Amino acid sequence: MSLSSEIESILFIASRPLTLNKIAEIVNQDKKEVAEALKELTEWYDQRGKGIKLMRHGNKYELISSPQNAKVVRKFLKDELTGELTRPSLEALSIIAYRGPVTKGELETIRGVNCSLIIRNLLIRGLIELEENKQDSLTYYRITFDFMRYLGINDVKELPDFEKLSKDHNLDELLREDKLKSETAKV
Repeated sequence: MSLSSEIESILFIASRPLTLNKIAEIVNQDKKEVAEALKELTEWYDQRGKGIKLMRHGNKYELISSPQNAKVVRKFLKDELTGELTRPSLEALSIIAYRGPVTKGELETIRGVNCSLIIRNLLIRGLIELEENKQDSLTYYRITFDFMRYLGINDVKELPDFEKLSKDHNLDELLREDKLKSETAKV
């Protein structure tokens, strides 16, 4: 698999723009090689008139929809933002509400599936927000004040059965085991 292909996949599933340093760290390559691969990807998208573009803003990179498709994308997003949430989105939102703040990895461990697009959709709708923790270099997700206001609550502890549902021994054990596996794999 080529470096460009790996970077493209990472940018596709990322829920936010990534720095050159972060991309290089993830793919375990020199920053110079990553910068060259990003340049190739940008040119590839530009030359082919695709519906996706690789956008660079300062030192951050993100895959975006092509500006020529803005009208159809806006229409789709309007439908997505005003329509009902899907069952998977509701499940993810419930987990974030009751267990938050949670990382993407924790959310995916609990749900058992990739949650990148669900997270992106919930972020766009303003139902969740992200918080970067510089100490452990992780991104955490929590529900927004707007979402709590919509529910008519002032604190997440006012959610139904919060004490019972926010602390589940089986989930705690599952997350602990997953964390140990991840740490062991890094060594």
